[in-house]
Amino acid sequence: MNQSETRQNSAFVSGYMSGFGNSFATEAVLGALPAGRNSPQRPPLGLYSEQLSGTAFTMPRSEMRRTWFYRIRPSAAHPAFERLAHAAIESGFLLPTPNRMRWDPQPLAGSGIDFIEGLMPLAATGDAPVAGITAYRYGADRSMRRTFYDADGELLLVPFEGAVRFATECGRLEVTPGEICVIPRGMKFRADPIGPVMRGYVCENHGAELRLPDLGPIGSNCLANPRDFLTPEAAYEDLSEAHQLVAKFEGALWQTELDHSPLDVVAWHGNNAPYKYDLFRFNAVGTISYDHPDPSIYTVLSSPTPVRGLANIDFVIFPPRWLVAENTFRPPWYHRNVMNELMGLITGVYDAKAEGFVPGGASLHPRMSAHGPDAETTRRAEAAELRPHKLEQTMAFMFETHAVLRPSAAPQVMATQQQNYDACWADLKSRFERRGQ
Repeated sequence: MNQSETRQNSAFVSGYMSGFGNSFATEAVLGALPAGRNSPQRPPLGLYSEQLSGTAFTMPRSEMRRTWFYRIRPSAAHPAFERLAHAAIESGFLLPTPNRMRWDPQPLAGSGIDFIEGLMPLAATGDAPVAGITAYRYGADRSMRRTFYDADGELLLVPFEGAVRFATECGRLEVTPGEICVIPRGMKFRADPIGPVMRGYVCENHGAELRLPDLGPIGSNCLANPRDFLTPEAAYEDLSEAHQLVAKFEGALWQTELDHSPLDVVAWHGNNAPYKYDLFRFNAVGTISYDHPDPSIYTVLSSPTPVRGLANIDFVIFPPRWLVAENTFRPPWYHRNVMNELMGLITGVYDAKAEGFVPGGASLHPRMSAHGPDAETTRRAEAAELRPHKLEQTMAFMFETHAVLRPSAAPQVMATQQQNYDACWADLKSRFERRGQ
């Protein structure tokens, strides 16, 4: 039995609806969804109609993201926002550099830390938050007693330690390491540890919404299959008590005080909704002869730009898979790339690095900066017997973007940077054999 079968044997999961990009309809109370119209004069059960638009109204229908909420109180019922201090976010970013970088895991910022307090920026593109991405790591050991939404981008969350319970306007998701969760831009949510601690990575996507990549010659199946994406069924809170709402807007945090929980959506329909996906269900493809294809064959989700084939962000994974190529150097090859690669590790060992890269760590290889396997990995790969070999108990990922990433200037983040990263290639010596001279 493989890892995905062990994690989830059933094709159907209670509390979730299956499919990527579907237009769902769900109600937590029978009769809460109006029939035949979006905004009736008097919505059922005394609810309020409200639309959350993730795209402009005039986008092509195939690109449109919108959801209608039927909620106990409209979101407009709140006082003015005020600035909320967050030292790490306000530290900004350094100037871009061609230097390769690697960071150790980020320690918790302290005890009694919630998701917002534990957000640590790692790197950002220069055009954020208009386009591009911002990458973070998070760590928390306390539940949120407030609710958060991000007006600057869609959030892709990648846990590596501890399960997370997401309570959103659309319902609840439980996400474990090896799964990912995507929260649409502007959607209110809480993220709470199910156990003693939760830690992971975040990609804040400021560009076009993530979608499944086109398959081209691969055909109609493989990679991430649409049926494996799970969206929550409606669930709501009807709480009349003091509650803080925090917003991220133009790179800063803001807060306001409510007299109720904003997660009070009783029913909804549409396709602008959160979802989760088990990375171990990814159907990897690869060579069965010699060499190996580009790593783009491991793309789970992609945010496109107006330039065809150029991604604002590709979310790429390196999952368990068979290596069978003949007369081939099997780890990732030495490489220089027009894209910028920020990598993280969820579990196990990444097959291009023998040491120094662990779960919770991260590396950054800027545009056209040479990178590849370290010296020890190269020696092992060149000496290996090329029998069929399965990489198991591993899951690495990459946020790959066309825009240059600037590392965080937050002192807590800079303290985790490995100052000797370049040394992993120092033992790659010349072996050139001069013949016939």
